[in-house]
Amino acid sequence: MKKSQRRAPDIIDIEASGFGPDSYPIEVGLALGDGSKFCSLILPVEDWTHWDEAAERIHRIPRDILEDHGKPTAVVARELNALLKGKTVYTDGWVVDKPWLIDLFHKSGVEPEFEISALEMILSEEQMQCWHDTKDAVLAELGERRHRASFDAYVVQQTWLRTLEQA
Repeated sequence: MKKSQRRAPDIIDIEASGFGPDSYPIEVGLALGDGSKFCSLILPVEDWTHWDEAAERIHRIPRDILEDHGKPTAVVARELNALLKGKTVYTDGWVVDKPWLIDLFHKSGVEPEFEISALEMILSEEQMQCWHDTKDAVLAELGERRHRASFDAYVVQQTWLRTLEQA
């Protein structure tokens, strides 16, 4: 199989209530290898109270939108399991996304049926060298700077595909 014909990896991105250890997941998005996407707002559980207005300015998701339109953690966890069962999903923000995902599943009482891994595990050195320029080009072509989970996952996936072709 030629490199350019390789299936795109499944990518996950998570938006959160803030940047520190008290933050929690508020939105999860996927860009799947089959070309489909998934996105869900997450209804905060009772003890998820931390809210950072600087983070809100970046992702543009006010807390009242989560309270009105967010899904319970167990619903989101089951949806993720249904989409990712037995797979490995990759993130470019593993150091924050993995703890937020663990927190989501812990609060839901649902066991994850998939693995999450750092994107670097599937990037070659050549891909890493052209990553930032390629990502900038993908963003420029898409013509928007929507900082939301499914869009960010799609950008990472498209950047991975293009860097694979360049490597």
